[in-house]
Amino acid sequence: MKFLDLAKVYIRSGSGGGGCISFRKEKFIEFGGPDGGDGGGGGSVWAVAVDGLNTLIDFRYQQHFFAKNGQAGMGKQRTGKDGDDIILRVPVGTEILDEDEETVLADMTELGQRVQLARGGNGGWGNLQFKSATNQAPRRSNPGQDGVERTLWLRLKLIADVGLLGLPNAGKSTFLAATSNARPKVADYPFTTLHPNLGVVGVDNTEFVVADIPGLIEGAHEGRGLGHRFLGHVERCAVLLHLVDGTSETVAEDYQTIIGELEAYGGELADRPRITVLNKIDAMDEELLASASAELKKACGGPIMMMSGVAKTNTVDVLRALRGEIDANRLRETAGEEEAPWQP
Repeated sequence: MKFLDLAKVYIRSGSGGGGCISFRKEKFIEFGGPDGGDGGGGGSVWAVAVDGLNTLIDFRYQQHFFAKNGQAGMGKQRTGKDGDDIILRVPVGTEILDEDEETVLADMTELGQRVQLARGGNGGWGNLQFKSATNQAPRRSNPGQDGVERTLWLRLKLIADVGLLGLPNAGKSTFLAATSNARPKVADYPFTTLHPNLGVVGVDNTEFVVADIPGLIEGAHEGRGLGHRFLGHVERCAVLLHLVDGTSETVAEDYQTIIGELEAYGGELADRPRITVLNKIDAMDEELLASASAELKKACGGPIMMMSGVAKTNTVDVLRALRGEIDANRLRETAGEEEAPWQP
């Protein structure tokens, strides 16, 4: 299935049905009276977060979603039928934006979450509703309310526990393939990964989800390479795994390039917990390994880990470190919820 993380849709809720003007005209009934029924309400447009989807490709082939109009009222006090609602089924993690692509209307982060995007118009009153002691034969009714028409953007941000970062050919896809059942494309040229991949990783009877995004290069925030729009898929991650190619002659510069792009992207992404790993140690001799690790430690100002995704050297240790950061993040979120003040 092709990956698509941005889609434009056009929605319109149904208009309400008009009220009816009618009077009883039955034989042998001396006193008639108004009996016009109300119009039915128009259908609404809803968005629902469903399971089993991780792309917005369905909205490539259908962009227009129009709910049904309400039926007009009828005589004999018959109310018109309500229009049917229409539902947009979106993956968990989808943001619904207004036409300006900036205003977030809803963030579908929970399975089964349901949000009303456009409410259907109310049905109009029939003349029966206007009957009174001083107006026993009203000849007026209300038209139904018009529906709401909107243009919206759907933007998918994948829900994952770990996000992989690094320059092209840093070994991100190789690591994902070595530690999960995912089968991303792996090759010896840059930009092998053109869209994000997800993989479920298991260690010590614990499973978590890892997201692999296309590699970043210097100037990605200005649109170079594939840009940095895929960074949105790691915004929700509990921890970032930064892979640095140990065989590169500019290890420190490679590290700083990714950090600079995270800071240029904005938000809290640059401050998110991060584990730095020197990758491809199987292709390095002892002297080169010592030099590259010392250079990377100095650049990041903290501890680093070393592994080889191809040879699966130290990959379990890296997974355990990631699991520890994920558990710590969940504890922080739980503590934050407990300290939050009560609001009515």
